[in-house]
Amino acid sequence: MGYILNGEELEVDDDGFLLEANFSDEIVPVIAEAENIKLTDEHWQIINYMRRKYQEDGHTPNFRNMVTELDEEIEGVDWKKKLYELFPLQPNRQAAKVAGLTKPFGKGGY
Repeated sequence: MGYILNGEELEVDDDGFLLEANFSDEIVPVIAEAENIKLTDEHWQIINYMRRKYQEDGHTPNFRNMVTELDEEIEGVDWKKKLYELFPLQPNRQAAKVAGLTKPFGKGGY
């Protein structure tokens, strides 16, 4: 079963990722609730980062690239630790899902 947004069901794959990216901020709390995540400003910071990377690159970054890029953008944060605090179930995958993006590529190579 997909997520319901404004009375419309959005299609998802077997892992709960949207089949088509949705950049509406209204979808984020719907998916976050399904993932048992209580959204904070820090979550939104990562959601906006993931959306920007998806729009720029056509896909989301892997975890290693996320940490490297976030370290460059926002200094003074242990991003490895912080990302797992915010998105405990594989941060790059769970952050992409909550951001309303499609399923990330497999391991490595991107």
